[in-house]
Amino acid sequence: MIAVLALIAGVVLGIVFHPTVPLALQPYLPIAVVAALDAVFGGVRAKLDGIFDDKQFVVSFISNVLVAGIIVYLGDQLGVGGQLSIGVVVVLGVRIFGNVAAIRRHLFRA
Repeated sequence: MIAVLALIAGVVLGIVFHPTVPLALQPYLPIAVVAALDAVFGGVRAKLDGIFDDKQFVVSFISNVLVAGIIVYLGDQLGVGGQLSIGVVVVLGVRIFGNVAAIRRHLFRA
């Protein structure tokens, strides 16, 4: 229930204040969103498997976003930011689809 209220509050605050992302951080936002989605789907899977731990979820969420951002930042510094961004999205995408498949198997027994 708290998560739903926090989501609603976040959406309302976003609509009211129209936040903008600084130009320097814009290349990292899509990667951060994909990393966060990976943690969320992993958390849903863990919840359905009965092994969810809120502390582990928070650490996973923050570390996924930070590590993905650092990898892309290092790629930018080395001049291969686009390639590393694609790599991060592919790896996280595979993990997301694996978690979604496990969630589907758990919910629909298929």
